[in-house]
Amino acid sequence: MSAEKSDRTARRVFFSGRVQGVGFRYTVCDVARRFDVAGFVSNLPDGRVELLCEGPPDETVRFIDAVYQAMTVYIRDMNTAEESPTHEHTDFSIRY
Repeated sequence: MSAEKSDRTARRVFFSGRVQGVGFRYTVCDVARRFDVAGFVSNLPDGRVELLCEGPPDETVRFIDAVYQAMTVYIRDMNTAEESPTHEHTDFSIRY
């Protein structure tokens, strides 16, 4: 992460639809490589996918938009919330 820690925000996104078993998490990680973000993506037991990203505010918005554009055919609903960053993530990964 190149931004100062004080200039970071966190966003948690829950995707629903046909978002498991379609390469969603791998696509999210691939998209993350193009952005200055850290965090994780994870399948949830209820069939949704959770994404948490931290980074500069404008970068997190562009990242989430790029994920939506890449996977829009599978997404039925998307709920996003801004959170305080924890600064615990140094890269972007898949949580199993």
